[in-house]
Amino acid sequence: MKKEDAFSLFQKVGMPVLGGWALFLFWKETTRALRSRKQPRTDRLVMNGKVAATAAVGLRLMLIPALVGAATYTQKRQIGLLPRLPLPQSLKTLVAFLLLDYGNYLWHTLNHRFSVLWRFHNVHHTDLDLDITTAWRFHLGEVAISALYRGGVAGLVGTTPGTVLLYELFYEGATAFHHSNWQLPYQVEKALSKVVVTPRMHGIHHSIVLRETNSNYSVVFSFWDRLHQTLRLNVPQQEITIGVPAYQEAEELTYANLLRLPFTSIRSWKLPSGEEPDRPHIKRPIFELAR
Repeated sequence: MKKEDAFSLFQKVGMPVLGGWALFLFWKETTRALRSRKQPRTDRLVMNGKVAATAAVGLRLMLIPALVGAATYTQKRQIGLLPRLPLPQSLKTLVAFLLLDYGNYLWHTLNHRFSVLWRFHNVHHTDLDLDITTAWRFHLGEVAISALYRGGVAGLVGTTPGTVLLYELFYEGATAFHHSNWQLPYQVEKALSKVVVTPRMHGIHHSIVLRETNSNYSVVFSFWDRLHQTLRLNVPQQEITIGVPAYQEAEELTYANLLRLPFTSIRSWKLPSGEEPDRPHIKRPIFELAR
């Protein structure tokens, strides 16, 4: 598939699908909420909408072109990993999908381990509640830097424009799903979490307890966390405080301050009182999903 055809299909079919999925998740988290809210929903819609509108410029003008451009370049020159593998196209698409997702697992871990990347990713984590709007609360700078990384991964994999856009459709849909505040039936989510990232799983990642934040980095498939032993499922949702401990005051998390945040000094992982958030030992096994 030519890049023009792939991009046109993504715009005409993929975007409406994502829009419909977002409305569905918005409805489900409205009628069946997983966690109690700390802020009025309308206030968060306005704030995260502003941040998302800014980031959307980078997403459509930098990230998507970088992914498609890298895939087009490698496809024309038959370079990268997949052109070297004697596999049918269907298997190449599957391998590419997995490798792109693994690349995003690694990218997420890097955002937490390197201060220059955390400065931008911190904007996402400072949200005091977690719902579908958080899925779009990313600083424009993070989107721009990720375009370089993710374009590079697409080039190394050596896949097609159609495949990278297919993965992007699942990536954005999965991001909306696991950030949503939708309380799925426990047994359903327990089964799903063995394969994909779910709201309970990702809610733990947004905890103010550092060892919980430094877990559950996967985007689509959850088994990357199992593979790297960064999976943590045993924290009950109502016991989680969402956000970053040093940024717990809603009044300072204005749109202007969020745009400036990456260029200010990084605060230590402590509450305003100077205390580092912690949690008593949980007896439940770490890989057992808590309600």
